Amino acid sequence: MNHNAPLPLAHLTGNRPRVLTLAQLREHGVSASEAAERPWRQILPGVFLLHSGPATSEERLHAALLYAGRRGGGEAMITGSAALALYRFASAPPLLALSHIDVLVPGTRRLRSTGDVRIIRARTAPRPQEVTGLPVAPVARAVGDAVAQLSDAGTVRRLLSEAVRSGHCEPAAIVRELTVARLLGRPHVVDAVESLLAEGRAMAEDRLYHLVRGYELPAPVWNVDLRIPGGPHLGGVDAYWPEHSVALEIDTRAPRQGEDEEWSECVRKRETLERLGVTVVHITPRKLRDWPEQQAAVIRTALTAADGREPAAYLVVLPR
Repeated sequence: MNHNAPLPLAHLTGNRPRVLTLAQLREHGVSASEAAERPWRQILPGVFLLHSGPATSEERLHAALLYAGRRGGGEAMITGSAALALYRFASAPPLLALSHIDVLVPGTRRLRSTGDVRIIRARTAPRPQEVTGLPVAPVARAVGDAVAQLSDAGTVRRLLSEAVRSGHCEPAAIVRELTVARLLGRPHVVDAVESLLAEGRAMAEDRLYHLVRGYELPAPVWNVDLRIPGGPHLGGVDAYWPEHSVALEIDTRAPRQGEDEEWSECVRKRETLERLGVTVVHITPRKLRDWPEQQAAVIRTALTAADGREPAAYLVVLPR
C-alpha cells in the first residue's frame, strides 16, 4: 500500500475533534495495521488521535467518551471536575489543568480506568445534560464526584457554594449526592456542607421576603418562635401571620444522618400547631426559586381560607 496516498477518511482529519475508535476507522476502510502505520497515536485502548501532536482538551473529552462507550451497554457522560469546567465553574480547574477526565457509566459496565480516564460507576445513572454538544452529568452529581477526589476544605466549600449561588441546583440536591457517595464522614466535607446549608437557607429566606413584597401579600412577622402562654415552646417558623393564624416554614431538610428523627420532629410540630388552629404551609427553596407565582398563590389561598375558620388558640409570638 502507498502510505503517502490519502486513506478513505482523509476528509475527516481536518475536522476537530480528530479522534475515532478502531471500529469507526474500520468503517472507513482502515485496518488496525494501517492505523498503526499512520502518524497517529492510540491515546486510549481502541481510540486513536488522528494527528501526531498533543490532544486538545476537546479531543481528550471526546476520546474519554469514545473509550467508555465503545462497547455500548449504556450512556457514558463526563462528570467530576471536567464536567464543572464545562459548566464554567470559576472554582473548578480549567480542562487543560486536569490530569484525569472522570466519566460516569452504569454500574453494570465492566470497564477499567486507564490513561487519563477515570471510570466512575453509578447504581442509577442520572439523565445527562448536553453541554457544548457533550453528555455531562447534572451539576449536583458532578459536584459529588469532584468532591470525592478533593481533600482541601476551601476548594470543597467554594465548589458547593458556587453550585448554589449560580443557581445550578439546591443545597438538598448536593447533600443527597454526598450522602449516597458516603462522603459526609469526612470532616472537611461536613464543614463545607454546614456552610452550604446555612447559605442556602439565607438565600431561600431572601426569596421568600421578596415574594411576599413582590406579590403584595400581607406582611407577616419574620423568624419567630411560637409558644402557648405559660406552656411549652411549639417551635420556630420562618413567617407567621397572627391575624390569619398561618405559619410558613421553608423546608431545607436534606437526607442526612438522623433524618428520621428530624422528620418526626417536623411532623409533631405541624400536628401540634394544626390542633391549635394554625395552618402550616411548607415551601421548598427550589419552589421559591422556580415557581414563585405558584407559591404566592398557595400562601394567598391559606390566608384567605383562614377567614372562614374558628379562631385559633392564643399563642405568644417571640423573635428568634
